[in-house]
Amino acid sequence: MAKRDYYEVLGVSRDATQEEIKKVYRRLARQYHPDANPDNKEEAAEKFREITEAYAVLSDPEKRAQYDRFGHAGPEGQGFDFSNFNWGDLGFDFGFGNLFEAFFGGGRRQRGPQRGADLEAEIELSFREAAFGTEKEVRVPRVERCENCGGSGAAPGTSPERCAVCNGTGQVSFSRATPFGQFIQTRTCDRCGGTGRFISNPCRDCRGTGSVQRVRKVKVKVPAGVDSGFRLRLRGEGETGVRGGPPGDLYVYLRVRPDPVFQRDGDNVICEAPVSFTQAALGAEIEVPTLEGTTRIRVPEGTQSGTILRLKGKGIPNPHGYGRGDLHIRVKVVTPTRLTEKQKELLRELARLSGEEAPKEEKEKGFFEKVRDAFM
Repeated sequence: MAKRDYYEVLGVSRDATQEEIKKVYRRLARQYHPDANPDNKEEAAEKFREITEAYAVLSDPEKRAQYDRFGHAGPEGQGFDFSNFNWGDLGFDFGFGNLFEAFFGGGRRQRGPQRGADLEAEIELSFREAAFGTEKEVRVPRVERCENCGGSGAAPGTSPERCAVCNGTGQVSFSRATPFGQFIQTRTCDRCGGTGRFISNPCRDCRGTGSVQRVRKVKVKVPAGVDSGFRLRLRGEGETGVRGGPPGDLYVYLRVRPDPVFQRDGDNVICEAPVSFTQAALGAEIEVPTLEGTTRIRVPEGTQSGTILRLKGKGIPNPHGYGRGDLHIRVKVVTPTRLTEKQKELLRELARLSGEEAPKEEKEKGFFEKVRDAFM
């Protein structure tokens, strides 16, 4: 059967750009991939081969020029070899990796230096520690370079050897027959695990891995003004890198315990100060708590319950260096619950002088009187 025109196979015009051809091929390859057509694999495989052959010619400027001049006779003279086809440029992703690797196997393991993993820890602070800063110590279990072998994995006095199976490449290749023809398949070397090196005499401490698990005490400097949810980054305090790569970082999350006296509102601090009825009415000087200790503050005459008195600059330092917040003191007028007869008489006199009607004392009702009143 005569071959179809390659431009017709891909459904592109003859003046299509390389990017347009590549984009169309990616879409068609996903559509006709045999794994995506389990109910009709043979027909899909034939279509897949046809569009791949068309793309292999039209994506190569030299082969495309020959095809435009001589048709199929031009590139066919050179033959079509799937093993030399550049699948890596297509960047397929079916959710399980590269298209060629997913369909034909293979895979390449990274062999160069790799950065170590990041670690996390948590520190609990008191309210004042968070306000003024502190230094804490946290225990961090992490993977570190083996000191006995210096991270090589080989016993002291020896060194890793070049893998004899893959000749140091970390990969082995072999031919494989598929419905599409002969393919060269590449896999990770089983002997060296893709590293290209083989350790015949492993280190006794790390057993050839080059790293060991240890628990380290790391000092953490907590700046002033932090709050719950803050995250501190300690560079280089994570796990050690692989094959000479840099270490990861340690992220420390902060949690501040609630304080029985103070509450935080941004950089401001709120606390409550109880005052007596007389102090609120006549004015007084009272002692109030601050983050540094206690101080005295003047309560103005006639202060109402809920009034806020402010002490400027007595709050929490801003973590970004923008000054310091204020201390807000919420006045709470405490009503006396037990009064002597003399105190009651004085309050009634105050009520009369103020033009208020003094409440009369009533005898406490008994249980049956309360029930009767409720039903009436």
